[in-house]
Amino acid sequence: MSETNDVNDAIKHFPRLRARTLRFGCGAPRSAQTVGDGSRALFLRSDGPEDLVTALWLSWFDESGEHHETKLADPRELLGATADSEDVPAEEKARRERAREGGTGIVGYSSDDDGNRIVFTINGRLFLTDIDWNDETGAPEPHTRELAGEWLDEDPAMYTPVLNPRIAPDGEHVLYTTGSYLMLVDIGGELGDRITAVYGVSVEDEDGNPAENTWKIGLAEFVAGEEMDRYDGFWWAPDSQHVLFESFDTADEPTWYISDPADPEKPAAGRRYPRALTRNADVYLTVITLAFDENDRYAGITGNADVDWDREAYEYVAAVNWRRGHDPLVLVQNRRQTRDQVLEVAVAADGAALGATRVLEEHANDQWIDLIHGTPAYTPDGRLVCPLNDMAADTNRLTVDGRPFTPAGWNVRAVLDVTDDDVLAVVQRAPEIATEVPRAWAGSGAASDAESLFGGHDARSFDVVSIDYNGTITPVTTEPGQWTASRGERGIVVSGRDMRSARAQMRHILGEQSATISSTAAEPGFAPNVTFTRLGEHQLYTAIIAPSPSSPYAHSDKLPVLMKPYGGPGFQQVVASQSFYWEGQWWADQGFLVVTADGRGTTGRGPAWDRAIFENMKGVTLADQIEAVNALPEAVSRLNADGRRPGVPMPDLDKVCMIGWSYGGFLSALAVLDAPNVFKAACAGAPPTDWTLYDTHYTERYLGLDPDVYRRNGIVQDAPGLVRPLMLIHGFADDNVTIAHSLRLSQALMAAGRPHTFLPLTGITHMTNDETVAENLLTLQRDFLRDALA
Repeated sequence: MSETNDVNDAIKHFPRLRARTLRFGCGAPRSAQTVGDGSRALFLRSDGPEDLVTALWLSWFDESGEHHETKLADPRELLGATADSEDVPAEEKARRERAREGGTGIVGYSSDDDGNRIVFTINGRLFLTDIDWNDETGAPEPHTRELAGEWLDEDPAMYTPVLNPRIAPDGEHVLYTTGSYLMLVDIGGELGDRITAVYGVSVEDEDGNPAENTWKIGLAEFVAGEEMDRYDGFWWAPDSQHVLFESFDTADEPTWYISDPADPEKPAAGRRYPRALTRNADVYLTVITLAFDENDRYAGITGNADVDWDREAYEYVAAVNWRRGHDPLVLVQNRRQTRDQVLEVAVAADGAALGATRVLEEHANDQWIDLIHGTPAYTPDGRLVCPLNDMAADTNRLTVDGRPFTPAGWNVRAVLDVTDDDVLAVVQRAPEIATEVPRAWAGSGAASDAESLFGGHDARSFDVVSIDYNGTITPVTTEPGQWTASRGERGIVVSGRDMRSARAQMRHILGEQSATISSTAAEPGFAPNVTFTRLGEHQLYTAIIAPSPSSPYAHSDKLPVLMKPYGGPGFQQVVASQSFYWEGQWWADQGFLVVTADGRGTTGRGPAWDRAIFENMKGVTLADQIEAVNALPEAVSRLNADGRRPGVPMPDLDKVCMIGWSYGGFLSALAVLDAPNVFKAACAGAPPTDWTLYDTHYTERYLGLDPDVYRRNGIVQDAPGLVRPLMLIHGFADDNVTIAHSLRLSQALMAAGRPHTFLPLTGITHMTNDETVAENLLTLQRDFLRDALA
């Protein structure tokens, strides 16, 4: 078979292969965490390119510097055939939906400080891996067993579900939650495993009988997981003697029901949802001191106090960070997210009552304050590292004890590690402000031709760098890409993707030794034909995907334009990573010039850019997509004029359409409703059409608390203006953007007598990993757009 046929065949089979491989993630190493001094690292990986069942692995270097990979725990060896037919608790399914986790088997783990004891769940059962080290060979000898299985079987109503297990830093005990109780597991020894309920929440009616329990303990409330990227609801102290935990009451939140109309005998599932402009869950924090007997078995609670802060003024618990040698830090936000406080909670502090707090720093912003993962944090010697939305420097920076130390133009996206000497961070450079690059980046995507192919060290690249407290930048990653890292004292694991390789990459580095952790992930079989450029007055970062050289459309003079944005706040799609453009390549080979443009409000370009959409998401984000369309002809002509690569077909601006999912779905529907002179058709997947139906923390950050602002930014009221073909797509099981959004728009369109197409998906959530659905979704949208533009 020729290379041309190979590519065309790969394009044809791409939709199904992407679904079967979990977007080409199966068989790739992920979720790396260095342990000990960094010479060892834990990670997850399944056994093949279409194997969903993930196992636990160890990357390690021996004394000679040779690198090894050792499988520590395999779900199939532990559970047999049942490992492939996963049955997890509803609460765990909800957590995975919040984290966008599609795998099965071991999808998360918790390690002690030494990295020799790891706990995890499979199918709702609790397991422990112990690692012994062979004195002669120096190799790890893992032993995995189920923890406290007889307790779970004897009284499942009491001791299950097993949610979010976390092993103590000293490796002697495990804490998990059932949602109603915090459970502590004494690990083994001569006395065997034992589970004890150490704290609980329950509700009784006036007669003392059990009532509806709207309380949860040890879990993160919905908006914490969905919008703050905080998935934990309890935290061990570094000394393994104290625990800080969350409890929350959802009684004041509205109750929403998710049903399956295809199965009328199945009752609707009710749950509390923090709808914008309504009440949030009432969140509390409690700190307890644990006692253990001479056999290191749990003996009770000797200290117990609620954490004291102004919960009425600061209702969000945004982050918790507890490092050795210090009391825990808690970041709290007000409802509008315009003010926050960094609190230190008294646990071991001399003279302070348990649970008392003192305010270390306060911050404010007229629009909102961004959350930066990994902050606030203490340095080992006790200095405080916090994020700063520096509006004057137009940079998301870091401060140490209140002093900004990261340079202007280097936007900090996440903090990965904090030492006395430096901070390891993910950054996005703004070249208009930070004009010089480190020497290590010289020649890396620097030339204009290379940058147009591979991206540059700018908003398109999530670079890992070390920043010392004088502001000196030392790159850890050198190629533009989407990178992250886990660092120990001696070693570091760097992982991510770039434009040069189809596979996710992971490297374990120990001094002069460096090893690539192996991958068996599938590849799509084609490289996206992407050209990066910048469009319009706002110099929008843009990716133009043209048909493959082997496509019958490759030599077309002119093609219809398919705008394929996300386009909304908190995310971006023009990133230096091949994986962002595979689906776009499929569309290009169906006969479209595919364009993704990141407008104002998308991340990576500083706080002023982010805040341009405040209270006007609808108007600004649509305006930027129109700006990108109007700038296309000149941009494509300029790209073709240099003659350094195959020509890009000219855009046919009489045939412009848009597709998108989530905010991209909102933008797609908005495009044909409010700009029919520009956009001739659209397919809108899971669009939030009425912002009062979305959650508090996300929506109120950008739209505030004025109901009139919500009305102006919704699109249901625009239904009478529809004159272009519109397809709505929505999953009935979507608990994030519920199908009510699309139903309300469809109802308004029907009432206005406006024809449209509605594709409801039974059993599909906000993620669509079903193989048949994935393929048919693309082909149905393609055929719809072809007919609309004909």
